[in-house]
Amino acid sequence: MAENESASNEAQGKQFVVQKLYTKDVSFESPRAPAIFREEGWNPDANVQVETATQDLGDGNHEVVLTVTVTVKSGEQTAYLVEVQQAGIFGIRGFSDEELGHMFGSYCPGLLFPYAREVVSDLAGKGGFPQMMLQPINFDALYAQHLRQQQEQAEQASH
Repeated sequence: MAENESASNEAQGKQFVVQKLYTKDVSFESPRAPAIFREEGWNPDANVQVETATQDLGDGNHEVVLTVTVTVKSGEQTAYLVEVQQAGIFGIRGFSDEELGHMFGSYCPGLLFPYAREVVSDLAGKGGFPQMMLQPINFDALYAQHLRQQQEQAEQASH
């Protein structure tokens, strides 16, 4: 009977399960090809943007989508642009609203990022450019910054 109680307590506690990881959408553009390959002095400058979105799928299941957009310029001209939506379905149960915010804003994107980074690198290489190695992203710091911005906006709206 003690085993049944323990299993019941675990079932009522916090649960996190990665159910599926997948690439939801991919885009690669090289607006100046093939002329860009003939230019001398390749000096790329990359701009990386990240966004997350969450959808409640019901029954404790959530889709989290991490969108990574990389724009690489050589001088003032865009060499290429890559956008990847890396997604996952996560079973998340027993967490408070605050904890869920952290899961959706930091933990899940952190799990998805290495997959998105691999897609970006592969697409750059297949597009004829050197592979793009994105640096790690501190999603905890980004989420904390997002919370501070929300708090500041709420304070400004109340004045």
